[in-house]
Amino acid sequence: MNQFDFTHDYHSYANTDEVKVTHFDLALAISFDKQELSGYVNLAIAHQTDQLATQLILDTRDLIIDRIENSKGEALNFILDQADDILGSRLVIDLIADDIWVKIYYKTTPQAEGLQWLTPAQTSGKKSPYLFSQSQPINARSWIPLQDSPKARVTFNAKVMAPQNMTVVMCAESNDEIEYPGVFMFRMPEPIPTHLMAIACGDLAFKAIGERSGVYTEPSMLAACAKEFEDTEQMINIAESLLGPYRWGRYDMIVLPPSFPFGGMENPRLAFMTPTLIAGDKSLVSTVAHELAHSWTGNLVSNATWRDLWLNEGFTTYFTNRIVEAVYGKEMAELEVVLEYGRLLEEFKTMPVEKQTVTANVQTEDPNNAFDRFTYDKASMFVHDLERRLGRVAFDKFLLTYVEHFAFTAITTEDFIAYAQQTLLVEHSDKISETELLEWIHGTGMPEWFVAPTSNSLDKVIAQQNAWLAGTHADALTVDGWSVHHWQYFLTTLPEQLSVPQLLELDNCFSLTASTNAEIAFAWFTVAIRNNAEHVLQAVATYLKAIGRGKFVKPLYKSLLDAGYITLANEIYQEARAGYHPSIVGMIDDIVKS
Repeated sequence: MNQFDFTHDYHSYANTDEVKVTHFDLALAISFDKQELSGYVNLAIAHQTDQLATQLILDTRDLIIDRIENSKGEALNFILDQADDILGSRLVIDLIADDIWVKIYYKTTPQAEGLQWLTPAQTSGKKSPYLFSQSQPINARSWIPLQDSPKARVTFNAKVMAPQNMTVVMCAESNDEIEYPGVFMFRMPEPIPTHLMAIACGDLAFKAIGERSGVYTEPSMLAACAKEFEDTEQMINIAESLLGPYRWGRYDMIVLPPSFPFGGMENPRLAFMTPTLIAGDKSLVSTVAHELAHSWTGNLVSNATWRDLWLNEGFTTYFTNRIVEAVYGKEMAELEVVLEYGRLLEEFKTMPVEKQTVTANVQTEDPNNAFDRFTYDKASMFVHDLERRLGRVAFDKFLLTYVEHFAFTAITTEDFIAYAQQTLLVEHSDKISETELLEWIHGTGMPEWFVAPTSNSLDKVIAQQNAWLAGTHADALTVDGWSVHHWQYFLTTLPEQLSVPQLLELDNCFSLTASTNAEIAFAWFTVAIRNNAEHVLQAVATYLKAIGRGKFVKPLYKSLLDAGYITLANEIYQEARAGYHPSIVGMIDDIVKS
């Protein structure tokens, strides 16, 4: 019998079954000198049973709680427990009678894992400091005391005071009627999971790229970012044709400084993007499509616990591919699925068998461990298999009704299975059985009937790779018209062992070490490092100091260590560490020190 209750969120202290926060009003002042947010949050609570709850239990991490009051201004007794390394500190508040508001005066600390504070020197403009958040998975509690669980969806209003000549943006509607300079007002009328809470403050400029879309970034980057993302409105229209109306008003994006640790983050109304997407040729904009797709699968229908992350990421990765196909064509979509499957195969090599499931059984672990290739790519292969079995028309109907049925709710894996049993397995019993469905969800490895994705577009890559490995000079290869996906495939499928002269020839011909495409550079550096092509090491150091995206920096440090460049890895990291996001620092500390 399984020891876990799959309806319970093991990464939150909150007593959501007894009392639930449904809305909050937030008032904060930003201090870059102190690296601090200070103010209050006023929580609206709803009792969940006939027996009124006597306590409200919240999640916090590294917060200083000044005082707590009810709506009458009466002081409420509270206890802030000793911190757990992963979960932070439980905040237990004694409630008085049937009061439905709890006001907490507090401040953050410079250690807040959900906030990164950048000096002017760490920005493009070099003139103003910069602040941005990263709340997923459980870092919202480090800048707001709340029920930090995906199942605890909330609406909110916010008032934020910023230093002079700086702009604040949040994952919410912006109220243009500013009370006085430096004060920014926001409203989020739709209930969102707390891991989607987001704030940024800096020297920001904005450019509209469609009727309901636009991009914020530092002024020097604005033109390039707007050009790169100019197809966003078309993506929104395509997504709506598949999964119904866009329910969040606007879809704006902010391109953050290079230390942002992810490719993107799907904060509603304001998706966060890494500057490593700005390649100049739209070759990496599938990340825009991915974060947009989350507006339906992840933000509208969300995971109830971090075990259920695959319901967000698997469906979104599939949905991303559909948007890419519609906007950029079938070839690009096929190439991305093949590369996706390649990433999954690589992770199979190192992931213990019991963890090779789409469900992320991380109940006793850091929820960051849920973000692997199984919750993304294996889950996506499952959704692709459903489409193949049902046919696209029938599958699109199922997907649309599924999203509509669970809109604005958080669901578990078991909720999905129950829904499929009532719909999918009844209407399409001739195409998929319950046994097959459960094999995808609970089975390890890949189902025996799975057919790996292919792309005829890769035939030319394989032919050129084989020719080069057989002795054809690099300058005789035919690579005209190759996309970033073709180059990624060429590099990631090269043999483990290559000679330094081979790599030098390849580099001299195609200038791979000097590539300005972050994906190509990463793939090339990985190959070069493992084969001790030391001419790339200075470029690797520059790359690792310039960006903080975890997808790139974590594997590269590991590659350096595995290849024996231990001193170099430590030297680079000591210089780069201050520019990395706190959530990445903890992970790389473990890699470099181990």
